[in-house]
Amino acid sequence: MTGIQALERAAPDKPMQSGKVTLREYEYIRHGTQTLIAAFDVASGKIIASIGDTRTEKDYVAFLQKLFATDPKAKWRIVADNLNTHVSEGVVRLTARLCGIKKKLGEKGKSGILKNIKSREIFLRDKTHRICFYFTPKHASWLNQIEIWFSILAKKVIRRGNFTSKQDLKSKLKKFIAYFNKTMAKPFRWTYEGKPLKGAP
Repeated sequence: MTGIQALERAAPDKPMQSGKVTLREYEYIRHGTQTLIAAFDVASGKIIASIGDTRTEKDYVAFLQKLFATDPKAKWRIVADNLNTHVSEGVVRLTARLCGIKKKLGEKGKSGILKNIKSREIFLRDKTHRICFYFTPKHASWLNQIEIWFSILAKKVIRRGNFTSKQDLKSKLKKFIAYFNKTMAKPFRWTYEGKPLKGAP
């Protein structure tokens, strides 16, 4: 979830009164943005997250290292969308190392598994690996349950939030994640049955 803005309202809200909603100041002060990289555990409903200034390949690989370290022997099945960092050289190298794959990976842009996005994706999708990635179809990232949780975060924290700095935003995001994991986390009841969506009549 990129570009989460740390917006501070220029004036306080006016509290709701009988027959009237809360009035919000429309002017705000920008304090910059933060990026949230997060994973949703479909079995427990808990969130693991990293918050920072960027979402580079290096950031994503560091997040995956943190995630995989929570259970180093587990078989991991990661659902991700088609962001280029999700099929980057760093992710392939990390996956190969953690899966004990010793064969040469080649060279990015030239040869082997690392040659291009397609070859890297084929390697990451390999179900025989202890760590296997599943990529949602293009324009269908809603199939990834983390998107449901991002919507919860937006409604509960971001949309009506007031943040005095990037650090304030980061702190409030971390507090909500801790609160969510302690009191609200549960598996989502997934109702999509995998059938093709019907077009308009």
